[in-house]
Amino acid sequence: MNAQHEPVVATAHRVLILGAGYAGMSAAVQLAARLKRREDVQVSLVNAQERFTERLRLHMTGTGQRLAELSIPELLDGTGAQFVRGWVTAVDADAKIVRIDDDRVLHYDTLVYGLGGVADTAAVPGVEDHAHTLNSAQDAEVLADRLARLGSGTVVVSGSGLTGVESAAEIAERHPELNVVLVGRQEPGTAMNPKAKAYLRSALERLGVRVRSGVKVVKVRPDAVDLEDGKSIAADVVLWTSGTRVSPLAAAAGLTVDERGRIVTDAALRSVSHPQVYAVGDAAAIRQGYGVMHGTCQGGMPTGVHAAVSIVRALKGKQPKPFRFGYYHTPVSLGRHDAVVQFTRPDDSPRRMYLTGRVAARYKETVTASPWPTYGRMKKMPASGAFWPHGGRFTRETR
Repeated sequence: MNAQHEPVVATAHRVLILGAGYAGMSAAVQLAARLKRREDVQVSLVNAQERFTERLRLHMTGTGQRLAELSIPELLDGTGAQFVRGWVTAVDADAKIVRIDDDRVLHYDTLVYGLGGVADTAAVPGVEDHAHTLNSAQDAEVLADRLARLGSGTVVVSGSGLTGVESAAEIAERHPELNVVLVGRQEPGTAMNPKAKAYLRSALERLGVRVRSGVKVVKVRPDAVDLEDGKSIAADVVLWTSGTRVSPLAAAAGLTVDERGRIVTDAALRSVSHPQVYAVGDAAAIRQGYGVMHGTCQGGMPTGVHAAVSIVRALKGKQPKPFRFGYYHTPVSLGRHDAVVQFTRPDDSPRRMYLTGRVAARYKETVTASPWPTYGRMKKMPASGAFWPHGGRFTRETR
């Protein structure tokens, strides 16, 4: 029987998960796996589309490479979890209701909020109108079509973080006829150790990517980007990867949020203002001993797992345990056959150890491919152990 048509127990405890990104999917599949024999609990996952977006591969989609169609309802089929397709338009944390775009009202007893971040296109004039983003597979496909029709010209990638570096390298490799300029306030690989950073820079040079560091884009025009120093760079295409923003729905719902709009959580990932709400992934401001976690798939999936385990504990009358997480690595692809992998300490500072070249590329591909098969394994058996397959360490929490 399809998961969307499972019978609903009238008195069921309703767990509603918003967002089927890496964190939200982890929460949904873990809950389904752990609650198979609980007919008194209803799990529903809300997402705007049925296709799972592989955010780790969007720079590949953006250069015209075909990826597998991963279906969220198909993964949930047989688990007992329901899939609800729709855009979330409002959350009322006091009334415990969620509204979606077809005017449906969804009620919950426990909410897992996983509406993650997107590229911030509002902070700089002209970005919304004249720049491409990698916010979704559809956005990436629009970029791929534009690049394929360009023929020649200059592509400016704004943002020298990991998304910007991977995108610039991918575009330069797939479209050697184009001039690619990577613009950012920091040098690419700034968080890596000196040798890994040097390798990354040499790889970009080999691909023909021109790097402009220490500069800030203050305006995007139809044919150029303007810099803070008064200079401009002519551009036929602009890809915007500078900064992220989260949905304003959490703040509008009355949840306590930080200065970036992320839900402030306690040690167990519950909202400090509404403990029936768990926040996961990019949507959460999760403090660890080394500071607030930054949004990555590496950290997002474990937050979803922990929220699921905490909900199960609460349903059994037990107290949720604190979430503890340490980073493990920073893998960066440099086209299809090259990469650099910087291994890190738990606080994300770089270790001396790193990988480069084809070995690193294979490592990176294994990391990138791991989430979806991991969901399949979770579906049959809840995750256990302290090591996460695509990187990151978190506390053993399986009972």
